[in-house]
Amino acid sequence: MLKTLPFVIGLRYTQAKRRNHFISFISAISMAGLTLGVAVLILVLSVMNGFDRELRERILGMVPHAAIYGRSGLENWESLAKEVSSKPGIEGAAPFVQIQGMMSHKGRVQGVMVNGIEPEWEEKISILPDFMKQGEFHSLAPKQYSIILGDLLAKKLGVSLGDKVTLIMPEASLTPAGLMPRLKRFTVSGVFSVGAELDANFAYIHMTDAVKLARLAKGAQGLRLQMDDLFEAPKIAWDLMFELDGDYRTSDWTRTHGNLFQAIKMEKTMIGLLLLIIVAVAAFNIVSTLVMVVTDKQGDIAILRTLGMSPKSIMAVFMVQGSIIGVVGILLGTLAGVILALTVTDVIAWVEQLLGIQFLNANVYFISYLPSQLLWSDVLVVTVSGLLMSFFATLYPAYRASKVKPAEALRYDI
Repeated sequence: MLKTLPFVIGLRYTQAKRRNHFISFISAISMAGLTLGVAVLILVLSVMNGFDRELRERILGMVPHAAIYGRSGLENWESLAKEVSSKPGIEGAAPFVQIQGMMSHKGRVQGVMVNGIEPEWEEKISILPDFMKQGEFHSLAPKQYSIILGDLLAKKLGVSLGDKVTLIMPEASLTPAGLMPRLKRFTVSGVFSVGAELDANFAYIHMTDAVKLARLAKGAQGLRLQMDDLFEAPKIAWDLMFELDGDYRTSDWTRTHGNLFQAIKMEKTMIGLLLLIIVAVAAFNIVSTLVMVVTDKQGDIAILRTLGMSPKSIMAVFMVQGSIIGVVGILLGTLAGVILALTVTDVIAWVEQLLGIQFLNANVYFISYLPSQLLWSDVLVVTVSGLLMSFFATLYPAYRASKVKPAEALRYDI
């Protein structure tokens, strides 16, 4: 009975209507602050996890994890692709040719990166076939000069399936009329949409057409590699450069998109720490609440001490009271944070549709919607951290309560 008495008294103090309504108000504010802080922290961490996931799955699903280039192209790319695909950590390989230029249609001009691909090889390592919005991925055929455009690029040019677009390459050809830019007309046979910046500046043609446009003798410009673990890409690419027989150079995604990944990781850490400080501020409001409660309850403390309750038990009473405020606030915040994290993508999409606005523009950000990925490990860290801070916030007021002298408290209470 004596062991449970501090818990019972602490619980009763929490439930009792206090004579000082200001203390009740401060308790409610402390609980609300913990709820709001924990909910926002879980939500923000989930959104940052979502950005991290989209970077890995969408953007890095479209661009090479690593690439191998020959000094003068790759003539026997098929045998090289089979060789590197058999090495540990490499999921597959596909040839490519890249051409930078300008895409034009009826006076509209946009910069573009044209990727020449072999559809049969590309579909084994790319997510592109899964994100076709219009047309077919296998509509790319040699010598047909068909092209697949990103959704945003197609909108900027004002084109749809079957329309003609002109690729202007940054080279000049000598004609009887003088130097003229190199031009080639393509027929739009497909539109893809991955919801990322690539939709605004990527286009795909068959590699046979790309080889001719790039004026390569034959073969491919390079091999795109897909890794089992993209974080191993730098090491594997570096090792390949020395293992392969021939004059090759390699590159990996950390050189092209590594800064973006590091920025997201750093932002998640910094925002998490800042919001955790807000949770700490809310938790330490419990200190002021309990200090006022101890002052208000000095007469009760003196009576309990007179009846034989030890200082440790008195301390436990107020630790229980403060912990209940923290536990309730944090659990409510955890519940709210989990619900928000699971629904924020749909809610924001609904608000955008209702108001006719777009919060994230793919021309500015690397994706066009707000992603969210709830990790239970983050929820556990946030919840445990909040509970620990709430617990430590009760120690000082509880210690002060244990030091109350019964005689002095009762003398001033009479």
